[in-house]
Amino acid sequence: MAEVSAEIKQEYQELCKTIKYHMDRYYNQDAPEISDYDYDQLMIKLKDIEKQYPDLISKDSPTQIIGGTTKREAGVTVTHNVPMLSIQDVFSKEEVIEWVHEVRAMHPDAKFDVEQKIDGLSMSIRYEGGNLSLAETRGDGLIGEDVTANALVIPDVVKKLKNSYDYLELRGEVYMSHKDFDAVNERQEILGKKTFANPRNCAAGTLRQLDSKMVKERGLSMFIFNIQSGDDELMASHHNGLKRLEEEDGIKIAPSALCTTDEEILSQIDAIGESRGDLEYDIDGAVIKIDQIEYRNDFPAGSKYSAGHIAYKYPPEEKEAVITDIELSVGMTGRINPTAVFTPIRLCGTTVSRATLHNQDFIDSLGIGLGETVVVYKSGEIIPKIRSVVKEKHQEGMTVFKIPDICPVCGGKVVREPDTADMKCINDDCPAKLERRIVNFVQRDAMDIKGFGEEYIKALIGDGYLKNIADIYLLKNHRETLIAKGLIGKEKNTDKLLGVIENSKNNEAYRLIAGLTIGNVGKASAKTLMKHFDSIDALMHASVEELQEVDDVGETTAIAIHEFFHKESNVLLMERLKEYGLNMEAPKTEGSNELSGKTFVITGDVTHFKNRNELVEFIESKGGKAAGSVSKKTTALINNDSTSNSGKNKKAKELGIPIWTEEEFLNNI
Repeated sequence: MAEVSAEIKQEYQELCKTIKYHMDRYYNQDAPEISDYDYDQLMIKLKDIEKQYPDLISKDSPTQIIGGTTKREAGVTVTHNVPMLSIQDVFSKEEVIEWVHEVRAMHPDAKFDVEQKIDGLSMSIRYEGGNLSLAETRGDGLIGEDVTANALVIPDVVKKLKNSYDYLELRGEVYMSHKDFDAVNERQEILGKKTFANPRNCAAGTLRQLDSKMVKERGLSMFIFNIQSGDDELMASHHNGLKRLEEEDGIKIAPSALCTTDEEILSQIDAIGESRGDLEYDIDGAVIKIDQIEYRNDFPAGSKYSAGHIAYKYPPEEKEAVITDIELSVGMTGRINPTAVFTPIRLCGTTVSRATLHNQDFIDSLGIGLGETVVVYKSGEIIPKIRSVVKEKHQEGMTVFKIPDICPVCGGKVVREPDTADMKCINDDCPAKLERRIVNFVQRDAMDIKGFGEEYIKALIGDGYLKNIADIYLLKNHRETLIAKGLIGKEKNTDKLLGVIENSKNNEAYRLIAGLTIGNVGKASAKTLMKHFDSIDALMHASVEELQEVDDVGETTAIAIHEFFHKESNVLLMERLKEYGLNMEAPKTEGSNELSGKTFVITGDVTHFKNRNELVEFIESKGGKAAGSVSKKTTALINNDSTSNSGKNKKAKELGIPIWTEEEFLNNI
């Protein structure tokens, strides 16, 4: 073995430190700073050093540990019955075939299941007697987090199997479709919150939330890809076992194909690679598994990797293209979004001709301009991005593109927001901003004007009927014209929508606040604000310091609220809404402070109320607070089944928090 120099040791230690940092960013913070490819290159370099100098390898080397950790604040921790380990990655088809031949040398009749490697967050589900009893994240591979409540609201998760297996444990990948991801980011933008970088980060962050309602609203999906433990008839053939669960119990399994020959395996890997651009979700490779499960333990992969399978990682595909145009669009908040249009190229099986340029800083850093030749690649195998400008092909006269200071939609002034890279149109009546603001205003968590869809909003803006949110309440003055034009349907539909709009004037005041598109203010925070202030008028005149006295309102949110209500256009908007008869007063309820300072957590079915939301509203009407997780601040856990082994019950018992039935809760107050 070669002697280890001080320089090699230092390089090795720095490389370990760098990789561990990026492990934490990816697995625990759901906010990676580098691409999967760049991360893989760091790991390859580390493995090469360890292969040459094995004495350097320690138990905490990134090659020996799993990147995830458990987060105590994310819920109750769970020890896995079957360790949830990683998969050994390979980066060439030669390595795939070499591994396949090693398997065949010991088991000539071995078959291989080649499946899509879904890019999401791993989760195991336990069934007892056919009923779902526990769902758990991977964590560090040995201990994970109890996310049963969240799993129950994922549509793909089967709650009760047709077959009553004594014990069955399945492992799969929780992911987010591109459609749901776009919807979440659109909502984040409406609320003035940070958007997610990609579907994987969003899915991982969502599954770890303590609020199952948020999990349901964001929309998660799941594929099952392994039977961890189960009856013998399910554990003979991996492929057949999963197919049986799919056919008999409705389990949604990861797409795969059973292969025998080298040619079939390579062909399936190619087919998965070519399908990447057509899928509704992201994948980050192809997994090759030994189909005969009993053979797998003959090929152990160490403490970090599970036995009997490998993952082939597709090389990043990139090509050159010439920028022919840079288009500008305007988001709901007025943010100017530049998009590069380039000569069409094929990447990952699809033709692409557009990529976001993010902001002026990004454009400047790469030196992007019209006519420049750029290198385009697909991030996460689906999203086209520009990696660099090809300097050798730069021609005289080409200049770096500058976002103009005039809005491309309304011609209003565009300014750069302080301490950000965003350029924004400051005209509140800009049609592009108006559409998104009205969509937010009428949605369920705000004014809840049912039947007021985006197509109607676009048509009414286009015809000049909506130039401001307040104009919604003047639509009744144009009834005959609207019916004649059919902008919101025929007479019956038009009258129905106008009636819903009129009735919305009586909504609770918090709904109006939630619909105004104030940064960081959604339904929950709007409710909190209107409990603190007697009226919207009082809220409008509150100082930043007074706003910060409200529960869960920090300095950033307080400043956003204060600035919103001190902007001239918004002052005029509120005056109009008040003039048109919208409710601006907080409800006056007797005994509303009965539960002041008390926090309750609700789990399980309710019997004295129609649903959990009604119980939450009851608690809030008495001045109390309903939280999503049990903590030291919890007054009591409301659960009609105190013997349940749910995560919330366990947590309450650990902390000595009382567990009350609804009857006991009502008696105690």
